[in-house]
Amino acid sequence: METDFKKKKTILQKFRFAFRGMIIPYQTEISIRIQTGVAIAVAVSGFYLHISKTDWLWIIIAAALVLITEILNTAIEKLVDLVSPGYNELAGKVKDIAAGAVFLAATLSVVIGILVFIPYL
Repeated sequence: METDFKKKKTILQKFRFAFRGMIIPYQTEISIRIQTGVAIAVAVSGFYLHISKTDWLWIIIAAALVLITEILNTAIEKLVDLVSPGYNELAGKVKDIAAGAVFLAATLSVVIGILVFIPYL
């Protein structure tokens, strides 16, 4: 007997699950909402300054990298909390590593933003 979890899913169901997976971090994590706000502000600046198509590509990649790593960080944190509900030093290190990936992506995006926008100012 198959459980609901193992039943074959339609394409529409798969898209719904994926969309829900993108929404959950916005419901639970303030950092992704802040990062999205920053990405929107950067996009508005790009429109205002009429940046080139190539520069748009860099800005979109940088913003996506930050949001993707933040979503993955949220997933890792929730999984760690599930398997290790109490304090565990290794669990803490796993969470720190995931947060470090977000920090690295955010730092890289700031560098890209500086390199893109400085010539327009």
